[in-house]
Amino acid sequence: MFTGNRGIIHRADKTLGISRWSHKHWIVCTLSHPRGTYHGPMPDRAWTALFFLDEAVALAAGHRPCAYCRRDAYLAYRTAWEAAAGGAADREEMDGQLHRARVTRGRQQVRHEADLAALPDGAFVLHGQTPCLVLGDQLFPYAPGGYGAALPRPDARVTVLTPAPSVAVLALGFRPVLHPDLRS
Repeated sequence: MFTGNRGIIHRADKTLGISRWSHKHWIVCTLSHPRGTYHGPMPDRAWTALFFLDEAVALAAGHRPCAYCRRDAYLAYRTAWEAAAGGAADREEMDGQLHRARVTRGRQQVRHEADLAALPDGAFVLHGQTPCLVLGDQLFPYAPGGYGAALPRPDARVTVLTPAPSVAVLALGFRPVLHPDLRS
């Protein structure tokens, strides 16, 4: 449903190198440009497109809504961020805090622990070794091809995959766009 931008991370031969980002501004964008153009996944001298099943997956990967192509989502995210932080925030500040909360200097994903009952809808957790979306009283196992059958939401302490700042944004009312399979 969405594409993500972490900068140019592919080589001229259209393969990925070792870099997984070239800047800290990880954004989630629409699949088509607002002006009706699309540059393809690995164009020469343009950002490498990443693809996300839905916005909850993108948030779990450490992205935030694009201020250009997803302006309304960006403003809603920023409003919830400011409520969580207790003051105004701009893209630079949000991206800096998100970067520290999503990946270590050694390129390892930052994870944290929380009580599952306290987590908001839209957060991603590990249930056993399976990433799952938290939604209501259920968990939805994730795979790149889509979500699996709902599981009951247990009363447990879990590993949270969504960066802590985005969990706070979700807790304060930001609602990510979810894959249509979850609404059927």
